[in-house]
Amino acid sequence: MDQSVPSSSHLAVGRQVLITEAQALQALAEALGPEFDQAVETLAACTGRVVVSGMGKSGHVGRKIAATMASTGTPAIFVHPGEASHGDLGMILQGDVVLALSNSGETAELSDLVVYTRRFGLPLVGITGRAGSSLTRDADIALVLPPVPEACPMGLAPTTSTTMQLALGDALAVALLTRRGFTAADFRVFHPGGKLGAQLMRVEQLMHRDMPLAEPGMGMDAALVAMTSGRFGCLGILEDGRLAGIITDGDLRRAMKQGGDLLSRSAGDVMTRNPLAIAPSMLAAEALRIMNERSITTLFVVDAARVPQGILHIHDLLRTGVA
Repeated sequence: MDQSVPSSSHLAVGRQVLITEAQALQALAEALGPEFDQAVETLAACTGRVVVSGMGKSGHVGRKIAATMASTGTPAIFVHPGEASHGDLGMILQGDVVLALSNSGETAELSDLVVYTRRFGLPLVGITGRAGSSLTRDADIALVLPPVPEACPMGLAPTTSTTMQLALGDALAVALLTRRGFTAADFRVFHPGGKLGAQLMRVEQLMHRDMPLAEPGMGMDAALVAMTSGRFGCLGILEDGRLAGIITDGDLRRAMKQGGDLLSRSAGDVMTRNPLAIAPSMLAAEALRIMNERSITTLFVVDAARVPQGILHIHDLLRTGVA
């Protein structure tokens, strides 16, 4: 292999690849037509699973498409076409829809799978790069990629074609989740672990229900004891059972600057009225944003009538991986 190509050209090659693939995606977006709508409706009507299959690079893309669909509310699995011919066809059942990927549309390993769908009347959606291919003719719905060059300078390595396959799979998955009304709460069901799962948690799942609370008439000597025992660095003040105020370290410092005997005053004299509070249904990630913007570490959680339901500390967000 010739190693004489100057390194200064690597950046130019990389940029050209990305430009070529970006142009291909633009062409793909413009080429989408009624067949895309038909494919979405067929996949949405599936009472079983979407069975994705493809060989080689198309197979790798197919695995990702199946994973994306499964994680966004569309049951999907990947079946290797070679294994399908040796028994795995039994994994495909009535009610399933087959999504087959082949850039040439002539992948020999897919033939048994295609015949199986025709024999048992299973809907077949094909993604291919050739309008006149066997897969285009045999599929119930064919999504044909626009004729654009591969980013490989020899035009041989699957690059642009696989990028379009992957993007088209994402388009199908997102159209399906939109059609189903898939929500962030649904998304978390399929993503309970890791950073993403943590950010999709609700405040009510993290808040403490044992809150430091007092009445406005409580003396500051008792209020300080209640505030310290709560370990949250604050004290909620209730009027008629509703959160009317809050005492924080900042309130204590301001009160002491004003002079006089702090311990002779009442909690109602020192508190900050109408403090910021959040709802139990708020996403934990949104609560974190508010804390960061306001430079605060604690938020009371209230219902629609401002009756306290709990308290959330930034340490809870750190502990669960939201922050």
